[in-house]
Amino acid sequence: MKLLIKNGKVVDPANRKNGPWDILVENGIIAKVAKRIRAPKVKTIDAGGMFVCPGFVDMHVHLREPGREDKETIDTGTQAAAAGGFTGVVCMANTDPVNDSEAVTRYILERARHSGITRVFPCGSVTKGLKGESLAAIGEMARSGIVAISDDGYSVGNAQLMRRAMEYCLALGIPVLDHCENAELAAGGVMNEGAISTRLGLRGVPAVAEEVQVSRNVLLAELTRCHLHIQHISTKGGVEIVRSAKKRKVPVSAEVTPHHLLLSEDCIEAQVYDTNFKMNPPLRTKEDVLALREGLADGTIDCIASDHAPHGLDEKSQEFEIAPFGVIGLETAVGVVFSHLVRTRQITMSRYVELQSLNPCQILHLPYGTLSEGAPADITILDPLKKTVVDKSRMRSKCRNTPFEGMNLTGGPAMTIVGGKIVWTA
Repeated sequence: MKLLIKNGKVVDPANRKNGPWDILVENGIIAKVAKRIRAPKVKTIDAGGMFVCPGFVDMHVHLREPGREDKETIDTGTQAAAAGGFTGVVCMANTDPVNDSEAVTRYILERARHSGITRVFPCGSVTKGLKGESLAAIGEMARSGIVAISDDGYSVGNAQLMRRAMEYCLALGIPVLDHCENAELAAGGVMNEGAISTRLGLRGVPAVAEEVQVSRNVLLAELTRCHLHIQHISTKGGVEIVRSAKKRKVPVSAEVTPHHLLLSEDCIEAQVYDTNFKMNPPLRTKEDVLALREGLADGTIDCIASDHAPHGLDEKSQEFEIAPFGVIGLETAVGVVFSHLVRTRQITMSRYVELQSLNPCQILHLPYGTLSEGAPADITILDPLKKTVVDKSRMRSKCRNTPFEGMNLTGGPAMTIVGGKIVWTA
């Protein structure tokens, strides 16, 4: 299949392109990028007034399959991803059974080939069963197709075990992703620790619970030289630790979620214990939100990731203390960040494409994130004037646990192209 994308503004940081270019796609590959391309009898997409970007990759998603297909499947999850402007997603290992073996990795890849409409990149677990007791079959999973390891949902408490995992991954050439939270300090907490948690009578998770673990992992990365990626960073102190580590040339990167960039602990009080504002790490203070935005702008934070975590209404309708952590985000991430950070010029469009495409692909050693000639034709087209209101009833995800319901957005995905095939259009 051939496609010609004309009249769009190409934003491709890998090639330092930021202006009007045409793109010709042939057989799933970018065949030509030029100022004016003439190709008769080719399907033509008029991208006038829109941004044409290398395909966006969400490097932190819970697809729930295998085991919890009542919450999400690879089919519904990738449908949601495509509608959100993502050409690829990295799925976490906390499935049932846990992705801690070659068999589960291969199952996920096979299901993705059969029913996924975007690319699916499996993340294996660090430890068997996510129990933190012994290493999973990391080498076996790497040969089968994982792009990283993580016990997301849990932090690896045993420092020696984490060191060994880093040493294995250094040899294998894949990064270690970690949910940085000291289990003892966070035990029983359901929101940020502070004056608001006290007023609401909810047990809090102190910021230091994250910062202690970020510090330990940074030191281990400095020792082993393995690439460490901090998942969903949420505190000012955590950002400062990463900033300092980068100055020392430690191989560390970090991601942040849209909800931590926009929302604070005040939402829980204002929305009267609404469990759609319960996530882990929890929403922090307004000061933390500002620090995260600064880290995004100055290069300390490398990626934006949704941490898409679908849960059913029956689970999220329980009391705040009992309801599970997590919110969905695949279908809102791009619109929310574009509306609130790109349009307000807190980050440039070029920087946004780095955060959402180039950097995730470089961290994970994926052959995407660029619109170079010869590269796979994974393309996200954004409409900067698209007006939407977040409406959970229209989402493609199986679950509806969004904290952004009713939010007015300006700007968002217009078309998603994977391997030269249009998989979603607005």
